[in-house]
This record gives sequence, C-alpha cells and structure tokens, in this order.
Amino acid sequence: MNSIHNTAIIHKSAQIAEDVQIGPNVIIGENVKIASGVKIIASAYLEFCEIGEKTTISPFATIGTEPQDLGYKNEPTKVVVGKNCLIRENVTINRASGEGNITVVGNKCMLMTGAHVAHNCNIADEVIMANLVTLGGHVHVGFAAFVGGMSVFHQNIRIGEMSITSGFSAARQDILPYSKCDGRPVSMVGLNVVALKRRGVSLEDRTIMSNAYKILISPEFNTSQAIEEINNTLPVNDYVQKMIKFIQTSKRGVTLKRIKNGLGQMED
Repeated sequence: MNSIHNTAIIHKSAQIAEDVQIGPNVIIGENVKIASGVKIIASAYLEFCEIGEKTTISPFATIGTEPQDLGYKNEPTKVVVGKNCLIRENVTINRASGEGNITVVGNKCMLMTGAHVAHNCNIADEVIMANLVTLGGHVHVGFAAFVGGMSVFHQNIRIGEMSITSGFSAARQDILPYSKCDGRPVSMVGLNVVALKRRGVSLEDRTIMSNAYKILISPEFNTSQAIEEINNTLPVNDYVQKMIKFIQTSKRGVTLKRIKNGLGQMED
C-alpha cells in the first residue's frame, strides 16, 4: 500500500504503483509514472518523467523540468530513470528537447548531490556522477563510467564506458572508453585498470589494451596511423575494437594526447 504524506501534492495524471513512498512536501506534476518500490523522501519535484523500480529520490531533487534550451517550444518530451538508482539531494535532470525525445538515466546509477543532467543526455547503466558534475545537452555517458565531482562536460560529447574522470575536470571532446582522465581541459593519463579488474577483464585482455593505449598516445603516430599500427601489430580484442570504433565515430574528436596547459600545447 502507498505511503503518501498528507502534504504531498500529486497531479491527477500521475500513475503511482501501490507500494511507493512519498514524503513531505513532494510535488508530483503532470505525466509522471512511478514504479514499484520507489522512495521519494521529501521536497522533491517531478514532472514529465518515468521512475524505475526501487529508485530513491532525495530531498530537493528536480526531475523532468523544462530543458535549458532556447529551441524548446513546449513539445512533449520526458525523462526516463531506470531501476535501483540513487538520486541524491539537489540533483536536476531536465527533460529532452525535440518532440518525442527522452533524457535517459540507466539502471543502478548514482547521481550525487548537485549533479546536473541536461536535456537529451543518455546515461548508461551503473554510472556514478559525483557531487556537482554538470553534463551539457546531448552528452552520452557509457556503462559504469565514473565522473569526478565538480567536473563539467560540453554538449554533444561522449564519455566512454568504464572510464574515470578526476574531480574538477573539464572536457570539450570525447573521453576514450576504459581511460583515466584528468585536467582542464581533460587529457588521458592511463587506463582505468582498477575498474577493468573489478569487472573481470582478464590480464591478457588488459595487457593488449595497455599496448594499444601506448600506441594511441605515442608521438610517433597521428590517430589514423596509430589505429593502423594497432591493427597490424596487436591481437585486437573486443575492448580494443570498441576503443577504435569509438575514435572512428567521434564527431568532436577524442582526448588522447597529454597536454601541458589550457592552450592545448603538447607536453614535452
């Protein structure tokens, strides 16, 4: 049976499963669908969204509000949040821009205090966004990526799966899957070996990935030459194939070379 505090305000269009908990001063606006086991603690605001099973929404989180996009003209869009997510205090997730489009947060994600997910973002499963992370519109975040606190990301970039970006970073280009990145602007400093081990990636596969990484960052090759060298010299596994495809399909470029400062000078 629902546990709904008597101070909660719920729009007549809301669809709420029988065992949802809704705390004091929560506002459930238009076109909201809340699945079984969801807990909305207090003073959260939801509209135009779907919330998956057993997700917890903390005080003052705001989900489904209008995108911060001057091109948005009140067309019907929404946010979809997956199962078993933890949405902490003051998180904002804007609905999409463009009729029928969706802002997506996958399953088992954790969005820490103050994180912002802009319109049309797509966050895969098991992503962690630390405090005050800001994603511009249309950012795609890959499976199990970890995004450090107070980091900011330009619209339309991709953050690769199982990558880790340090706190207080900033990126205008795509971040390679499985990489460790740091800085403003962000640059690649290695592979995320800890995450690869935790996810059961074998030593053999990690070694091949490490060798591919060394080729990609080598000053001897440009990016096309590096990919050719990898294909010619390494037993390319599924992980390296994903890295190569990610680079080849990038629209904004991929952060590969270590840089010295914000002017984009290469490190000596």
